[in-house]
Amino acid sequence: MDIVAEPQLIRLVTDRLILRPPLGGDAAQIRAYHLDNRDHLQPWQPTRSPGFFDIEYVIRRISFIEHERLAGRCLHLLVCERDSGQMIGECNFSNIVLGVFQACHLGYSLAQHAEGKGLMREALRGAIDHVFDDLELHRIMANHRPENLRSARVLEALGFVREGFAPSYLKIDGQWADHVLTALVNPAQR
Repeated sequence: MDIVAEPQLIRLVTDRLILRPPLGGDAAQIRAYHLDNRDHLQPWQPTRSPGFFDIEYVIRRISFIEHERLAGRCLHLLVCERDSGQMIGECNFSNIVLGVFQACHLGYSLAQHAEGKGLMREALRGAIDHVFDDLELHRIMANHRPENLRSARVLEALGFVREGFAPSYLKIDGQWADHVLTALVNPAQR
């Protein structure tokens, strides 16, 4: 994997993908991704307000994400096909806490048409390497609904270990949902 890092730019390149922070010019593509995958993603996400899909909201969200990235509180990456540049997913490392914790939470989504090809696993391998090697975080936590078997398999393949079960953990798709709690510890810091 190649990494291009400048103060304002992070770009991770894998065999088939490019991962990079969203830019203002990405608003239409991000909006289209969320609209095209609305029904596919809804069972795994919070209920979205109608305004979530407005272009003005997407632009404000991009600005907020960049502000949080520059403050060191999150890293949100678009997952794009390397050949076409088309956005096929997202991954985000949020709630970054430094000090004695040096940890974050991982969230991700993938377009329905891109499932079953190992693309999210490839994207997350590259992003996790960056978070561990360059940001020097110690722990990444990822939680999934028990019935989300695709997500469970991706996390297991990446080495995440089940640490617990949280009843009624997050309000997903309008309901308080149970979650399996997993984590991955930086192998260089064991």
